[in-house]
Amino acid sequence: QVQLVESGGGLVQAGGSLRLSCAASGRTFGSYSKAWFRQAPGKERRFVAAISWSGGSTYYADSVKGRFTISRDNAKNTVYLQMNSLKPEDTAVYYCAADKQYYSGSYLPTDIRNYDYWGQGTQVTVSS
Repeated sequence: QVQLVESGGGLVQAGGSLRLSCAASGRTFGSYSKAWFRQAPGKERRFVAAISWSGGSTYYADSVKGRFTISRDNAKNTVYLQMNSLKPEDTAVYYCAADKQYYSGSYLPTDIRNYDYWGQGTQVTVSS
């Protein structure tokens, strides 16, 4: 069993930065792909970024490419999302997720249904 706890959300002005963290418990954390999703009020949960178990592969939604960076530290059982040049449309609850399925090569799932474990979410609000 894997438990995920997000932190680092808050209120920031447009153009600012935030760094989200997702701490995991469970011995097999290092072997799971990880991702960040977000959900704005009244909208469905959407993919933001994913990273392979080794950290060697990453994938981003077009809306955040060039502004957000996903990374992980398996020794600390933590995955991060560095968010720069934030925009009001980035306002959402951000969720960390883990996929226990092993994937070869550079493939990373973006479908919410692929992910087995979820955190409780952390609110990010970007003011204009």
